[in-house]
Amino acid sequence: MKEFTPEELSEYNGKDGKMYVAYKGKVYDVSDSYLWEDGNHQGLHDAGQDLSESMDDEAPHGPEVFEDYPVVGTLKE
Repeated sequence: MKEFTPEELSEYNGKDGKMYVAYKGKVYDVSDSYLWEDGNHQGLHDAGQDLSESMDDEAPHGPEVFEDYPVVGTLKE
């Protein structure tokens, strides 16, 4: 499984098609989700980022939403 640096993760922001986000050290492919149109999640979050802090502090749902997306790697600290 690939290990992403934050810089590498930022390349998957939806501008070139693929959209990845990180949560608690895992990187998820959200490219096929209608909730991530053009690399943005409902005007609140951008793809290509670590969402750990914002998910824990701001999201109206829990991390179980990531169970629907494939894990494509881990995030390097």
